[in-house]
Amino acid sequence: METLKQLIQSLSTGKMEKIIQHRRHIHQHPELSFEEHETSAYVAAELKKIGIPFKQGIAGTGIIATIEGSGKGKTVALRADMDALPIQEETSLPFSSVNKGVMHACGHDVHTSALLGAAEILKQLKDQWKGTVLLIFQPGEEKFPGGASLMLKEGALDHPKPDLVIGQHVLPDMPTGHVGFKPGMYMASGDEVYLTIKGKGGHAALPHTLNDTILIASNVIVALQQVVSRIVPANIPTVLSFGRIEGLGATNIIPEKVEIAGTLRTMNEEWRIIIQEKIKEIAEGTAKAMGAECKVDIKHGYPVVYNHEQTTKDAINFARDFLNPEQVEEMDIRMTAEDFGYYTHQFPSVFYRFGVGRKDGQTGALHTAQLNIDEDSLETATGMLAWLAIRFLNQ
Repeated sequence: METLKQLIQSLSTGKMEKIIQHRRHIHQHPELSFEEHETSAYVAAELKKIGIPFKQGIAGTGIIATIEGSGKGKTVALRADMDALPIQEETSLPFSSVNKGVMHACGHDVHTSALLGAAEILKQLKDQWKGTVLLIFQPGEEKFPGGASLMLKEGALDHPKPDLVIGQHVLPDMPTGHVGFKPGMYMASGDEVYLTIKGKGGHAALPHTLNDTILIASNVIVALQQVVSRIVPANIPTVLSFGRIEGLGATNIIPEKVEIAGTLRTMNEEWRIIIQEKIKEIAEGTAKAMGAECKVDIKHGYPVVYNHEQTTKDAINFARDFLNPEQVEEMDIRMTAEDFGYYTHQFPSVFYRFGVGRKDGQTGALHTAQLNIDEDSLETATGMLAWLAIRFLNQ
């Protein structure tokens, strides 16, 4: 086993120049969710060079490639997302985005590049393992309904069905070279909440002749805070936040309509449905009591990311074999959401983090214009994917 470890580490190191070239090309040419046409074409061209067969056009721009080992066995799927975010880059890197207002601010360029690197390693070492590896290059992680849900609906993982799905994600506040795992519930579900309050607008100096939709909107937001503080059990992590409120009135005009938008996150799928009903009940009731109406539209988004308990514990042990034990961290839950959750509800799955933190402290944060990862992290990301795949296949 030590020989295999050394082989993978050596190959990861040796392919770094090419993997970094992948990352910089993809980073420089980011594409929004479900518009990843050039990225998909780039991935397809690289897979052809390696000699790995694949299917294109899944969920629009998705790709699934297949590598067969030295004999029959289990099937492990490795997933990377390809889409970027609507953010104007501010890193001043020589390979900054050339697409105005679009940036790989969530590290999907890193994920895709690491999977291409792992694919090449797995192909070279196919005599070292038995079974099948599926490479999932997925579109649209950042946008509802999520590329994962669409690929699954199209039956992309029906033949063969994976025995395990593995995904990884950059983490800027973790040092490069480290990885982190969390067995069980790891990331929250993510729903979008839209409220539209309608009433009789009018002159702000004559409030007795109208429905003050601004005041009603304020009351609705305050009333909804009891959902988390007084309705949901305290041992169920839940967040209900509103990030946008729009009432197009003026200093002396009360508008007829106020629109509110927010997000609901929770770690419990059963309570998730109950919370949605309570939001509807409270919002509609509060508005009605004040003489207005409230239309509630909750877009049911990504499910909870659930890491299979025993499989994730195995992955932690495998990672400690590959790296130094102190480089393998145990993570806490996160209230952010990920469409990888769809895979976790259909197949045993492991979703983990790898550090991309720069030593100079200038890494920036996810979903910001300043994200600037340490490219040395690609060596760990590439090697870990290949290592985990082979260890699970040979388990």
